[in-house]
Amino acid sequence: MASPSHCSCSSRLAHQRCLVFFLGFLTQMLVVTSDTNSQDAAALNALATLWKDTPSNWRSSDPCGDNWVGIECNNESRVTSISLSSLGLKGTLTGDIQYLTELQALDLSYNKGLTGGLPSSIGSLSKLVNLILVGCSFSGKIPYEIGSLSLLTFLSLNSNSFTGSIPSSIGNLSNLYWLDLADNKLSGTIPVSPGLDSLTHTKHFHFGMNQLSGIIPSKIFSSNMQLIHVLFDNNNLSGSIPPTLGLVKTLEVLRLDMNSLTGPVPSHLNNLTKVAELHLANNQLMGPLPNLTGMSALSFVDMSNNSFDESDVPSWFSTLPSLTSLCTSNLNHIRYLEYSRIGGQIPPAIFNYSPLQTVKLKGNRFNGSLDVSAIENSQLELIDLQDNNISSIVLGGGYSKKLILVGNPACDQHNDLAYCKIPQLSAPSYSTPQNCVPVACASDQNLSPNCTCAYPYTGTLYFRSPSYSDLQNTTYYHILERELKASFLNEVPVDSVSLNNSFVNSFDNLEMNLQVFPSGKTSFSEVDVSRLGFILSNQTFKPTSIFGPFYFIGQAYPAAHEIAMSKKSNHLPVIIGAAAGAAALALVLIGCAAFVITQRTKVKRTAERRQASGSWNFTKGSSSSSSIPQLKGARHFSFNDIKKCTNNFSEANEIGDGGYGKVYKGVLNNGQLVAVKRAQEGSTQGVLEFNTEVELLSRVHHKNLVSLVGFCFDQDEQILVYDYVPNGTLKESLSDLYGLHELIDPALGLGNRLGGFEKFVELAMKCVEESGIDRPTMGEVVKEIENIMQLAGMNPNADSASNSMSYAGASRSPVRHPYSNESFDYSGTEPSSRLEPK
Repeated sequence: MASPSHCSCSSRLAHQRCLVFFLGFLTQMLVVTSDTNSQDAAALNALATLWKDTPSNWRSSDPCGDNWVGIECNNESRVTSISLSSLGLKGTLTGDIQYLTELQALDLSYNKGLTGGLPSSIGSLSKLVNLILVGCSFSGKIPYEIGSLSLLTFLSLNSNSFTGSIPSSIGNLSNLYWLDLADNKLSGTIPVSPGLDSLTHTKHFHFGMNQLSGIIPSKIFSSNMQLIHVLFDNNNLSGSIPPTLGLVKTLEVLRLDMNSLTGPVPSHLNNLTKVAELHLANNQLMGPLPNLTGMSALSFVDMSNNSFDESDVPSWFSTLPSLTSLCTSNLNHIRYLEYSRIGGQIPPAIFNYSPLQTVKLKGNRFNGSLDVSAIENSQLELIDLQDNNISSIVLGGGYSKKLILVGNPACDQHNDLAYCKIPQLSAPSYSTPQNCVPVACASDQNLSPNCTCAYPYTGTLYFRSPSYSDLQNTTYYHILERELKASFLNEVPVDSVSLNNSFVNSFDNLEMNLQVFPSGKTSFSEVDVSRLGFILSNQTFKPTSIFGPFYFIGQAYPAAHEIAMSKKSNHLPVIIGAAAGAAALALVLIGCAAFVITQRTKVKRTAERRQASGSWNFTKGSSSSSSIPQLKGARHFSFNDIKKCTNNFSEANEIGDGGYGKVYKGVLNNGQLVAVKRAQEGSTQGVLEFNTEVELLSRVHHKNLVSLVGFCFDQDEQILVYDYVPNGTLKESLSDLYGLHELIDPALGLGNRLGGFEKFVELAMKCVEESGIDRPTMGEVVKEIENIMQLAGMNPNADSASNSMSYAGASRSPVRHPYSNESFDYSGTEPSSRLEPK
């Protein structure tokens, strides 16, 4: 044992203990005392380490105390909300999220760089209310464990690449209000019993644009459901429309179009008197044309491209007072006049209902004379009767808008008439006008409607079932602009909004571009962007009902991040950082002395502890987050992950062992080489030393200080995973500056010039040399700290002593295994035989 006059590190275990103490203590002194719960801080710092392009102030270790962008905390400094939409995040969502046990809202929408699967451990977030991951690049199956989120009211995973079936466990979410899984690659059947039939309080079923197959189960609908939107469009569903659909009298929007549905439309469909938009197009429906009498709220009907029975003009054509669009084309064959279905003469009264904007009845068997002479409806923009059997037309002066009769006998001898020609391309789509004299902007900026140059927040709005069809009517766009701006102004200063390039896409969604311009500045802050994204992702913005259900896909907004980083570089003078560092150094001497006294006491107890039975630091079989040691910045691996990366702990992968257990070389899925340290169960010494090491690691705020990658605590297994170092000791595995430059706040402007800070660490490293003779005496430690303080300017009247000692002394200890408490030679090459400890 070394002399008591030396900085005491009396064992190999104490060697690591001293090193971690010094560096951990120094890290603690460099930041404000943390306000954030340690478990939450560890989880967020782990995510910050894994993600790229995180917000500019995600550099400290205290998310709550330092007001990290997108993070909200409660009075107990627990993280309750993460909202990071449109910030350009890149990476994966790992199991670390499970440790945020107070989390109520998670919104990572519009970050296309977020990939990989949704971890099953997300089911541990028992207090989660909102889960919004719209417009990212997540893939894989939606985990079954999502059904454990019993408080969830808003679940929106649309516009990703999720595959597999809809988990039946979603039926457990009895508080769910909004369910949106649209625009993914989901397959399989619609789950019931258990499944969607249990969601009696849910108002939104959005499952369009997937690959769902099989029938629509009759059990999915019942009279006690509160659904207002049912969207199963653009799937591969077959079979008939279940008659139980008529029981859901709260329904307002129904989209079953673009499937392979067959059979007749249920006769009780007209019980749905609140339905405003009915889409049954592009199926294989048969039987009589459904009777829609009594559906007085209907404003949009599309039943085109089916195989309904031949019939005359139905009486309900002229009895729907709210109708704005009527589309019943039955043409599904190459030859236009074959197998037409609806016939008779069109009653003139059908055109005079004032809400009606569009009539599309092409490809049927309407005949006789068409009378448009008495049309007084100024809102009617289009009458499309192509490929019917209309023999003549009465024009008069009543109607002057677009009329198309191509393919009717009335045009056989009059091909030169306007209504007998294929219509030209439509007029340019709407674009918000500028209410001023335009000015020139920088090439990377845009001109707002109020003629200010700025960086707008941009994205695309998708309206899934608008009840209007006249895309040239500017009134609708003006309404939308006003509503959007009013909604944004509740949270963010906004100058104006701009809409442009509106069109109906191949999924029959109305699509248009959105630009939001900042007020009083050229760009939004990161906080502004996060709030704007949240307003649109969680449906805080609710447009007028004529626009129907919508979703938004935002683009990343790099301007906020770049400006925030440029401002941060000049935040504080360097001298403030130097003074803070010097003050921290002055406290280290006190800390070291206290540590030495504590260490001596602990050494006396070591023998007693070694006699006790080894035990794990957590309850066997427990999976609760409170039972797992919190290793900051480290990833939690499953035992199967560890087995896979070490080839099932193959002897060929073994690179060392000791009293604690064995060390194996491994390769992670991303190709990273790691060293896997596995504690030996039943070894009192091994368990004791392993638990002590975990205790030490849990103090460290930055994983690079000890090269820790992750850990596994799985029932009877305790495993630590480190970066693989080909040769050398822990000290030698650290960088020229020991990784400390990564701990320095960029606002201090020190870069890699750490000055006396580096010399202090050199002194700390000398104090943890393996041999006592190599360590300085306490008198030498005190003298050197005084010299470093002088160098830092704490005593301006003293001469600099920076050259009075040598700080480049080489280690005289043998090469040590960098992941072991034991001492043995380590070549770093693939072992040809088992290495034994010295």
